[in-house]
Amino acid sequence: MKFLVVGLGSMGKRRIRNLKRLNAGAIVGFDPRPDRRREVEQRYGIEVVADLDRSLGQSFLDAVVVSTPPDMHVEIARSALERGLHVFTEAGTSSEGMDALVALSKRRRLVAAPSCTMRFHPSVKKMHELVEGNAIGKVLAFTHHAGQYLPDWHPAEDYRKFYVSRRKTGACREIVPFELTWLNWLMGAQPELVTGLRGKVSTLDCDIDDLYHTLLRYPGGALCHLQVDAIAQPAVRATRLIGQTGTIEWVAAANAVRVYNAAAKTWTDYPEPEPMVEPGYSEMSPEGMYVDEMAAFAAACRGERPYPYSFDEDMRCLEVLYAAERAADGKSQVELPRA
Repeated sequence: MKFLVVGLGSMGKRRIRNLKRLNAGAIVGFDPRPDRRREVEQRYGIEVVADLDRSLGQSFLDAVVVSTPPDMHVEIARSALERGLHVFTEAGTSSEGMDALVALSKRRRLVAAPSCTMRFHPSVKKMHELVEGNAIGKVLAFTHHAGQYLPDWHPAEDYRKFYVSRRKTGACREIVPFELTWLNWLMGAQPELVTGLRGKVSTLDCDIDDLYHTLLRYPGGALCHLQVDAIAQPAVRATRLIGQTGTIEWVAAANAVRVYNAAAKTWTDYPEPEPMVEPGYSEMSPEGMYVDEMAAFAAACRGERPYPYSFDEDMRCLEVLYAAERAADGKSQVELPRA
């Protein structure tokens, strides 16, 4: 196979490393910035191009990985699908045009794969296994906090100069649906009721809401709380699921899931395996879940197995984001249509 990686920033470079580790095939990189093209060509030894339309039209391409700012995903993905290419996109913030992508991919029998990175995280997979295995009985509630101080996202880059500091593609707007891709998977459903608050509470030098408090009710009655922010120091990702017969806890920094059995009054720990870290990138988050995600995309392109997440599901996660924003802007709660 031959892949075109569109966008050679932090995530584009990560996807190149993922594909190279997998020996998935030849890789070409595109970015409008000459400095990024030079860096990628020198660091990874791949072909780089400066003309996206011309590159998408090459008959030797099989698949496109879209690692641009979120507001560019749909347009590039549509162009790729129209040319008969499979497509993967990073996490998005807008569902506009996604229904057309779904229809086009089905009509052309092509893979259209939105990112669901956290579903490949070993602790998330363990929590899903535990919930499915009834380890804590019926889930009654969860609280989840995902936060990181915005200047720490890309320490080598001025946070004010990339998409997370723009209102349309702001950091929290991206992370709310990013977390919902796996939280909804754990709950086995889309929320049916949404309410909450959002706002700018810090002195960050950008026009975004840097804190979202979102309350969710799921079918069956579970009442849940999601906090996403761009202010937490140090970074945090922490989850607590309360069930009929016990509790599941996960703090990402602890690298383990803990389960409390109420009947036995005991805790059981499930440590994560040793993380995969790319040579020279020890300061970055472990790469294993990203590698597994690219492996799933490549396998779907080869027709070996379906990709585990769809644009239909992604649109439903984005509906929750929009409902949370509408509720925060004046409506006390927003009911969502049943999936």
